Amino acid sequence: MPGSTPPNSFDSIALASGGLDSTTVLAIAISEGFSPLPLTFRYGQKHSIETARLEQIAAAMGLSAPLVLELPYEHFGQSALLGSTPIPPEPQQGASARQEIPSTYVPARNLVFLSMAVAVAESHGVRDIWIGVNALDYSGYPDCRPEFLEAFLSAANLGTRDGSTAAQEPWWRIRAPLVEMTKAQIIQRATELGADLSLTLSCYDPDPEGLACGRCDSCGLRRRGFEEASIPDPTSYQFDC
Repeated sequence: MPGSTPPNSFDSIALASGGLDSTTVLAIAISEGFSPLPLTFRYGQKHSIETARLEQIAAAMGLSAPLVLELPYEHFGQSALLGSTPIPPEPQQGASARQEIPSTYVPARNLVFLSMAVAVAESHGVRDIWIGVNALDYSGYPDCRPEFLEAFLSAANLGTRDGSTAAQEPWWRIRAPLVEMTKAQIIQRATELGADLSLTLSCYDPDPEGLACGRCDSCGLRRRGFEEASIPDPTSYQFDC
């Protein structure tokens, strides 16, 4: 195995935000016998409540406390999720029907997040990276597609010590179990695995107490997912649209 392997309380890294998708990924990882370290970021987003939610979720699942890293997106990122730009309401046709990349896109976010996850994994001698991207019910982000994950995996194996010296190739394993699932299927899977979805927060613009807005793309996808899954939505919304 490339590099040294110090003792860890975890055997993989999971990008996590306290949202529905990444929480489902944590539950799937556990169901497959993994003990992932939740990795999240403060990157200048408008609210910090999602970090608190992730801490609750990790504790409820018996996982290590999340590793929280700081990224300076507020200095260069152009996105409605950063700064004072208003969050746009969900388009009438629904987020998944949109053709253009929305204003809530954060420049190269998953590229940066995955790169950081690989760096953390390599420093701790683990090789599996979990991520909750989805290419079906999503908001049109280019870094949620399978072809992006394939390209990143190739770059990671070429550009890291462990990837470039491994006898077994490819060394890195990007695990994206939700990539071809609908939001309803994700909710059904999370429910089957006993994940407490009432702890999750998927909203782009919650209030300071963590109450979901009910109007953004993410809230719309979440609402419809629960409806299509025929599972009661545990979320409290500011607006009942």
